[in-house]
Amino acid sequence: MSSPQVRERLSYEQFGVAIRELATTIADSNYDPTIILSIARGGLLVGGALGYALGVKNTFTLSVEFYIGVDERLPMPVVLPPVPNQVDLTGARVLVADDVADTGATLALVKAFCEGYVAEVRSAVLYEKPDSVEKPEYSWCKTDKWIEFPWSTLPPVRERGVRDA
Repeated sequence: MSSPQVRERLSYEQFGVAIRELATTIADSNYDPTIILSIARGGLLVGGALGYALGVKNTFTLSVEFYIGVDERLPMPVVLPPVPNQVDLTGARVLVADDVADTGATLALVKAFCEGYVAEVRSAVLYEKPDSVEKPEYSWCKTDKWIEFPWSTLPPVRERGVRDA
């Protein structure tokens, strides 16, 4: 497990470069996804940007809660509602998009969700950690550091209470 004191910082400008490079790697592999399934929340930006870069308009979202703080996580990832109807994924070539494959548990959960319905499922992440048990087919960078993404480094503009969740 990486130390939260040692960090990798990604800027919005670097994010744009990373997406183009990741999309090029996917295209060069001759994988032609028909659907991009983004893992919320960090994968939303990755999936949307990959959709534009790869020309894929059909996108779905699956919300998975795992991290509850810096290097703090639940015992296992949990899928949150609403859940995409698996019938809508039937026969599709799915690209699962996320920001990071840390433990790999989230990617494994989402790939298992797709099994038996889709024609093929592959995953793409910006960052892959060396100890990830589920290796993504595509990653932009490998690191053992804690990653600071530009969209999650600042606190929310307002705190949400239990009632607002």
